[in-house]
Amino acid sequence: MVFTDDCIYYGNSKSVKEVQPSDLDCIEFQLGRTPRDVHAIAYRCPCSMPAVVQTPPRLSDGTPFPTFYYATCPRLTGAISTLESSGLMAEMNERLAHDADLASAYRKAHDAYVSDRNALGVVVDEVKGISAGGMPDRVKCLHSLVAHSLSAGPGVNPLGDEALSKLPQWWQEHACNTEMNA
Repeated sequence: MVFTDDCIYYGNSKSVKEVQPSDLDCIEFQLGRTPRDVHAIAYRCPCSMPAVVQTPPRLSDGTPFPTFYYATCPRLTGAISTLESSGLMAEMNERLAHDADLASAYRKAHDAYVSDRNALGVVVDEVKGISAGGMPDRVKCLHSLVAHSLSAGPGVNPLGDEALSKLPQWWQEHACNTEMNA
C-alpha cells in the first residue's frame, strides 16, 4: 500500500486480501443487498472497510460479469456519481479522440484490467477482451475507472487517476465503519 499526501491509499491487484465474513457483512450493508460472488477485497478505505471488490467474470448463477473491480463504498460511489454528472466524461471522451498519447495509455489500462481479470484463470467467452467503464475507446463509467485506479495503483489508468484526483475526500467526515455499527 502507498499513502499519498491526501491520505488515499492505493491497493495493488497483485496483493488483494481474502474476503472475511465481516467483509461480506459490510459489503451487504454498503450495497443494501447480498453481495454476489466477491472474490477478494481489492481496496479498503482508510477506515479499513472494503471499498472495491474483485468479482469473477462469471457469477455463480451463470451470468457473465465483465466488471472485475466493483466499487462498494456508498460514500465513494456517491462522490463518483456527482463527478459523472459534472460533464467530466464528455471532456475525457473529447481528449481521448484527439490525444494519441492519452489513448495509448488508456488502451494499456484496458489491457491491464483484462490481464488482472484473466489472472483468475476463469475463461468466459462472452467477456473476452471486454474490460469496463468504456475502455479502451471511450469513457462511460467513472465508477469502474476509479475502482480500477484504487485497486491497481497510480499510473495504471490515467483517466481513473484523473477522476480520483477530482473526488472530495469522502472518508474525512467520519469513518465509514461508524455508520455500519450505528
